[in-house]
Amino acid sequence: MERPVAPVMRSKLFVPGSRPELFAKAAASAADALSFDLEDAVAPSRKAEAREAVAGFLRGDLPANQAMVVRVNGLATPLFAEDVAAVAVPGLHLLNLPMVEGAEEVREAAAALARAEAANGVARPIGILCNIETPRGLRLAAEIAGADPRVVGLQIGYADLFEPAGIDRTDPAALAHVRMAVRLAAAEAGVAAYDGAWAKVAEPDAYRAEAEAARRMGFAGKSCIHPTQIALANEVFRPSEAAIAKARKVVAAAETQIAGGTGAFLVDGDMVDAPFIESARALLALARRLGLPGTEG
Repeated sequence: MERPVAPVMRSKLFVPGSRPELFAKAAASAADALSFDLEDAVAPSRKAEAREAVAGFLRGDLPANQAMVVRVNGLATPLFAEDVAAVAVPGLHLLNLPMVEGAEEVREAAAALARAEAANGVARPIGILCNIETPRGLRLAAEIAGADPRVVGLQIGYADLFEPAGIDRTDPAALAHVRMAVRLAAAEAGVAAYDGAWAKVAEPDAYRAEAEAARRMGFAGKSCIHPTQIALANEVFRPSEAAIAKARKVVAAAETQIAGGTGAFLVDGDMVDAPFIESARALLALARRLGLPGTEG
């Protein structure tokens, strides 16, 4: 099958599946993606109710500029099959798998997703976003990322990863280690990496600092647990005018230099070769998808 196209997800707003009164408000926000949660945010007694509410919303009129994501209950739970069967509808872009610990789990989920797509008349493939939130999952992150063509990204779950091990959620060394491990695992498979949530809503500067640290490591976006975090994520992960201008110079120079038989050359005093050209093209592609100025033509 063809690999699903990964949506732009600078900001991914968390929405509890058991709070349907919030769905329309979330859809009216500036979030690139909405992540409806059927797992931790929903009490056991309300799982079926939440599933029906999210499935009903996905079958309605959805914003054209937002990606729809659903975090289902874990593969090992009896709820997984019912979740996938209900939410794998044309309005869904990504199925978010929690607590992923191996490639076989991803392949099993992909098979269940394929069956649900066929039953629900889904024409385009729905992607899979895998949460890396256990020690084993982190160790096997590269295998998870490359397990199936449906996988479009890895997402860090800091609370589940750090809390049981007694690791300080704010420790810079721990954060940097996990981010680098996840980013390189995603890069090996050619998929995106997304930073996890920051729970202290009243600390926007800390959220921005985390987002900027993730961006410097090549992450594509960050989760938002409150609407006030959306603008921060969108700004941090938006290519700057200076970056767009430099990328345009690199791509333009590459076309001339490579045609003349030169593989490495200078742009504004910086040496440029294949990896830098590829990075510049990727940045311009993102800027075009966002409709940013300086990307015309």
